[in-house]
Amino acid sequence: MRRRQWWAWVVAALVVVAAAAPLVHGWLTNPDDQRLVDLDVYRTGGQMLLEGRPVYDYVTPAPQLLPFTYPPIAAMLAVVLALMSWETAQWVWTAGIFVALAVTVGFAFRQVLGRESSRGYAPWVFALLMVACTYLMPIRDQVRFGQVDILLVALCLADCVARRPWWPRGFLIGLATAVKLTPGVFLIYLLVTRQWRTFFMASFVAAVLTLLPFAVIPQDAVDFWFSALLDPERLGANAATTNQSMRGMLIRLYLPDLLTTAIWAVLVAVVGWFGFRGALAAYRAGDGLTAVALVGLMAVLLSPVAWIHHLAWVVVVLAAIVGDGRDPVRLRVAAGVWLYYVVPVPWWGVSLKAAEIPGVSLVLGKIVQNGYGLGALALVWLLTSWLPKRRQIT
Repeated sequence: MRRRQWWAWVVAALVVVAAAAPLVHGWLTNPDDQRLVDLDVYRTGGQMLLEGRPVYDYVTPAPQLLPFTYPPIAAMLAVVLALMSWETAQWVWTAGIFVALAVTVGFAFRQVLGRESSRGYAPWVFALLMVACTYLMPIRDQVRFGQVDILLVALCLADCVARRPWWPRGFLIGLATAVKLTPGVFLIYLLVTRQWRTFFMASFVAAVLTLLPFAVIPQDAVDFWFSALLDPERLGANAATTNQSMRGMLIRLYLPDLLTTAIWAVLVAVVGWFGFRGALAAYRAGDGLTAVALVGLMAVLLSPVAWIHHLAWVVVVLAAIVGDGRDPVRLRVAAGVWLYYVVPVPWWGVSLKAAEIPGVSLVLGKIVQNGYGLGALALVWLLTSWLPKRRQIT
């Protein structure tokens, strides 16, 4: 039985590779200046350190001209990428994206995989889930841009739901927070749920990795924390369709700046209260997966800038909705959410606005353009209000 299961996992892995191959081939054979542009940013940060040049003064070559926007510890870690050739780094990083996705799927869909394991179907279910998640638009964008988000999802998820971690719980959240600030919402979650030991470990690791660059690359550390961090335009045009945070949606209304900021502050308070309260309720109910999914959505919605690839958290959201896979209603809802984040909804909104249909294009186009962000808000409601009631019914 074990031998058959071993071969089944090998075949399942080959199925995933075959299904992902067209996506990987498509992006890794793109013109050089359009290929894994965010990975190029990471390597540029590492290269600047190797050459002794200021990390935050340089940008990637034309036509992208993208600056390094991550904390200085990320530049230090990116030295490993800078030591590789560009071709090697592309393949290594792309493989890492799928390893991180596999870890995320394994932890997130643990209930389903555990149930199917007893029947010998776990490898095939895992392959199906991997392929389905690979073609979510936020995950496709991980491959397209060479992004780090799915790795951060895997780190935070593993830290929160691993039953007996071999690392000090909180270490991975601290690492993720130091590398990219948005996972810092998990520190709030740990505070709200009073997981004190994990909170102190995560805070300690984040603090050490934040302070370390002040000793190693002090000028770059000062440049980031007192200059680059305060300039949101370094991340790109905040009004762009790809910014699906609440602030991004508000900016696209083109209201006066002060009014936009005031409305955003109110929404952050309201949505943050609602989301973290839901995460606390899920944690107390023993549903740590739903709690993590809600906190991940907070990382997207509350951030000033959240690109579509930041919604990699939808993998965890889908798993929370699916549960153990025995409720057909939850499965149908999960299928609907999956399809919604596979199709390019925001870009349909852009096309609708461009069509200039009187009385339709402007209003409906803006709504559809904000589709992923509005969808994330709907998912917060789904996980906090609908899902607990559904669990009671079943």
